[in-house]
Amino acid sequence: MFFNKQKGNNENDELIKIAALLIHSAKIDEDYTIQEEEIITKALLKFGATTNNVKKIIDDGKKIEKNSNQILEFTKEVKKMSEKKKIDMIETLWKIIYSNNSADDYESNLMRRLAGLLYIDNKMIGDIKEKIKKEIL
Repeated sequence: MFFNKQKGNNENDELIKIAALLIHSAKIDEDYTIQEEEIITKALLKFGATTNNVKKIIDDGKKIEKNSNQILEFTKEVKKMSEKKKIDMIETLWKIIYSNNSADDYESNLMRRLAGLLYIDNKMIGDIKEKIKKEIL
């Protein structure tokens, strides 16, 4: 599992915040699709959700994403990840963005902001972007 459970925390809190960040990236172009939700579901399963709780995690993630006006609270959980896991997260975000075969200005801006917030080199973000584009397009 990608997240360490802290005493006293709901066991899904970390995954809910990750779901909220993924959902935010899917909704930023104002076109949240079933395909994007499938990518989010697969990612959450990879990040430690179970088939029994992934739908609730997504539903809870949608609620907190809707009621939040900033992504900082969501990125805190990603910051705790190892470099490898952060890369997996960035790959997932690009898959969501390119699920409709293009990235708009809002999506590109989001990724630049996340690179800074997560302390990931812009070149690495760009390399991951090109890798995902080749896979998807």
